[in-house]
Amino acid sequence: MRYAFLLYSDPTAGPDEDSSEQADEMKQWYAYSEALATSAGMAAGEALQPETVATTVRVRDGRTTTTDGPFAETKEVLGGFYIVDVPDLDSAIEWAARCPLAPYGSVEVRPIMEIPQQA
Repeated sequence: MRYAFLLYSDPTAGPDEDSSEQADEMKQWYAYSEALATSAGMAAGEALQPETVATTVRVRDGRTTTTDGPFAETKEVLGGFYIVDVPDLDSAIEWAARCPLAPYGSVEVRPIMEIPQQA
């Protein structure tokens, strides 16, 4: 079954940029991504640019509007994602708990909707 791991954290949490702690965490991220790729059928995974460069698009009554930044008012922002193919939700949760972000952020595990192909 395919799942998306949506990675959220407070941008001020985690190690300081250019610190030895950040370098250590990056090694953990590379190892985690490699393990997902070889053991959990990772189909995709990307880090996202910061929320400060996001644009939110809405269409209301046929009119398109854009807003700088994310729509949600929250401390935690979406920073990246993985798409994995694992046997069940328990396996997905086990992998999500191993994510280097989990100790200071959150990993939302969401099943991917399987849409039947049209004939």
